[in-house]
Amino acid sequence: MEALLVSINEAAKVLNLGRTSIYALINEGKLETRKMGRRRLVTTASIMRLADGQD
Repeated sequence: MEALLVSINEAAKVLNLGRTSIYALINEGKLETRKMGRRRLVTTASIMRLADGQD
């Protein structure tokens, strides 16, 4: 089964970006996140949309 949520670091690796850029994309609304306890996780669906250029 494929993960639905990934960490900020994993999202940065997948998109070949730094953590600061990931946080900027989150603040711009281009990446969706969910809060799980103290962790903020990025949805893989939003990563795929961004990678496909749909956002």
